[in-house]
Amino acid sequence: MKILKTLSRVYVEELDDHLDFYENLLDAKVEMRFPLPGVGLELAQIDDILIIAGSSESLKPFKRTQATFLVDSLEEYEKFLKSNGSKIIQGPQKVPTGFNMTVQHQDGSIFEYVQHIH
Repeated sequence: MKILKTLSRVYVEELDDHLDFYENLLDAKVEMRFPLPGVGLELAQIDDILIIAGSSESLKPFKRTQATFLVDSLEEYEKFLKSNGSKIIQGPQKVPTGFNMTVQHQDGSIFEYVQHIH
């Protein structure tokens, strides 16, 4: 059970308006980009930044989530988190990159856990 990467989240209305800035800031290219049409969002990852774009209304349910943890085993983290007093808010569920779940930790903070499937 290991957290492979922690992605800081940036929320914007138009993804294309911000990609060049973050690519130049981080001296890195977009590693991954995909739409989530069911919830009206588009996402892009540049290094350790996850840019989430959409209207203020479509972003609203996601803004409380503080960061995304890329993990090696979502199943193991689900068991660990449940047995340590965390609440699974959503998921586990299939997403374009693999599987995810949204979790509220004991302290009230909310994180997304994602396991990529290659």
